[in-house]
Amino acid sequence: MEAYFDNSATTRVLEPVRDIVVKIMTEDYGNPSAKHKKGMEAERYIKEAAEIIAGTLKVAPKEIVFTSGGSESNNMALIETAMANKRAGNHIISTGIEHASVYNPLAFLEEQGFLVTYLPVDAQGHIRLDELEAAIRPETILVSIMYVNNEIGAVEPIEAISKVIKKKNPSILFHVDAIQAYGKFVIRPKRQGIDLLSVSAHKIHGPKGVGFLYIDQRVKIRPLIYGGGQQRGMRSGTENVPGIAGMGVAANMMYTDHGEKMRSMITLKDYMIDRLSEIDGVTVNSLPGDLSAPQIVSASFLGIRSEVLLHALEDKEIYVSSGSACSSNHPAVSGTLKGIGVKPELLDSTLRFSFGVYNTKEEVDYCIDVLKELLPVLRRYQRG
Repeated sequence: MEAYFDNSATTRVLEPVRDIVVKIMTEDYGNPSAKHKKGMEAERYIKEAAEIIAGTLKVAPKEIVFTSGGSESNNMALIETAMANKRAGNHIISTGIEHASVYNPLAFLEEQGFLVTYLPVDAQGHIRLDELEAAIRPETILVSIMYVNNEIGAVEPIEAISKVIKKKNPSILFHVDAIQAYGKFVIRPKRQGIDLLSVSAHKIHGPKGVGFLYIDQRVKIRPLIYGGGQQRGMRSGTENVPGIAGMGVAANMMYTDHGEKMRSMITLKDYMIDRLSEIDGVTVNSLPGDLSAPQIVSASFLGIRSEVLLHALEDKEIYVSSGSACSSNHPAVSGTLKGIGVKPELLDSTLRFSFGVYNTKEEVDYCIDVLKELLPVLRRYQRG
């Protein structure tokens, strides 16, 4: 039996997504900038995807800019917004639990003379609103806070955060990394006070290598890529038509019967938490039910290095993560786990189990049975 519990790293595409990608690659393969029939067909796919995605957010299609994925969306939102607004100030606020595709652009901006304040989080992974308010200065131009933490599933109070920001200074821009939230939550940028929102298709059963950045039409931002002027000059280069169309199909499917899908995922998450709690020496770092994201369970296994357990599970065709997949080339102690106060002896003993629409209760049972078999053996081995 195979159990794929690494859906926060990437997901298996839905069958209709696969079908539209193949059709465009083999039949409707025109360049969307071309003036002939095939070019117009390709352009229609892009327009339809923009309309679908805009519909899921209740925003205008012209506020959607297609990118190569979440990292590009985050880079564009941070670097190009900061550079476009630097005359207004040089201070940015973020948190201590962001993804590397936020941290590294912020580090680059610090090299360019910007000042960044990193807010700490509480034991549940949430920022404190009073600390956010205290951090805002006259020169603050941008706040960037993730919607859902990719390691433990903590959900930040986005609307409340925006109210604090806008009350202090309505001109401060609010960027939200929604890469682990889009498809799992009903997101309304206009109502929630979000100015920029980053999304990646391969987290919602869409293709890899494509994403989008929602940019409120009032936001002052520069392009990251210059060239032929595609996407109203905001992101030049021939569009990834198969990827964009596939993302549109995936978005539509995720938000069809959305409540039912998420209730099923929360049920599965809670079942995994309950079953893990049966095992001695296991600490669950994610909250049950609606208190955290529906798809993520973080658990620490006393006395066993996460990499050892990951590969032991892999041998049984159970696939999990020992942290953010995008940070796997730069292993380090998790800032998120340290931030929420995980005991030092558990920092290198933590795995993430993450669910998608294909996962089943039977897979969870199989995983728990294997863990109950492996853990005593691995603990004896590591002690020896």
